[in-house]
Amino acid sequence: MAKDTTRTPLDDLDRRILAALQEDNRLSFAELAERVASSAASCMRRVRRMREEGVIIADIALVDPQAAGRSLTAVVNVELESERLDLIDAFKREMRNAPEVTQCYMVTGDADFVVVVTVEDVAAFEVFTKERLYANPNIRKFRSMIMLDRVKFEPRVVF
Repeated sequence: MAKDTTRTPLDDLDRRILAALQEDNRLSFAELAERVASSAASCMRRVRRMREEGVIIADIALVDPQAAGRSLTAVVNVELESERLDLIDAFKREMRNAPEVTQCYMVTGDADFVVVVTVEDVAAFEVFTKERLYANPNIRKFRSMIMLDRVKFEPRVVF
């Protein structure tokens, strides 16, 4: 997370740098500078600053779930029984600690949370639902949608 709670406002060059890094974060600073029409030193300073301020939160490799043996992805809408703060926090902790959960969002509307689960197969998903959902007394109900086809997956911010 951010080391510094104050963030420098992003300017046009910052946005160009971020857009380029979201396309390929393996660029050298010289290659990055060429793409964004700046100097390597300036790019290096700005990237360092954006990491320190928590604008850039991670440098990761995106892995194809199927190549990793995770052929089933489910989107699960979860409704809690009670919306007490301690119970909400407990659910958040449970989802953060669940290795099968790749994304979890607290939302408005009919559901309280939307959870994305990636597992090996239906049997593994059944184990997840029994251990993490049915076993939780604060879950009123949940609805699962099994993904048939990933039409678009772009974990980036558009500038």
